[in-house]
Amino acid sequence: MTMTTCSRPVTRVAILAAVLAIVASSATPGTAGGAPLPQGRLSWPVSPAPDVTRYFEPPATPYGPGHRGIDLAAAPGANVLAAAEGVVMFAGQVAGRGVISIDHDGGLRTTYQPVAPAVTAGDQVHRGQVLGTLVARHPGCPEPACLHFGVRRGEEYVDPLSLIGEPSEIRLKPWEGL
Repeated sequence: MTMTTCSRPVTRVAILAAVLAIVASSATPGTAGGAPLPQGRLSWPVSPAPDVTRYFEPPATPYGPGHRGIDLAAAPGANVLAAAEGVVMFAGQVAGRGVISIDHDGGLRTTYQPVAPAVTAGDQVHRGQVLGTLVARHPGCPEPACLHFGVRRGEEYVDPLSLIGEPSEIRLKPWEGL
């Protein structure tokens, strides 16, 4: 009799905890388990995910040679998309090419060229928003058109590929060393 009396409150608490866990996981957006879907810091600036025609080559010195971004193959006139939410700092011509620069939280700045801008300086943009259309005049592009996509963190150029896509999941495996 004592066992039955004591187990009822414990059973009720266990059932209540299970119901709350189910309700909480179904109310949370994301995966079936309720965890939010992982997302990279930046998304691709053209869709679908393009081929990279030229990779990032960091300069040895601030003004030295290198390739301060990546070149992405896309069709002329393709929509160029904001890689993340931010504020347009520049949208106009530089050396005869259309350029768009966006400041993002965390000190990142993304740059897109050659683009016919559809945004102006001061516009707030969200991830995936159309910034303009790709123009077919990028020097050295082996395709009909390439988007040069660059990223800076402060004054340092960063490889955009390191910030694009879903973060990889790290799994520790047993090690049978020493």
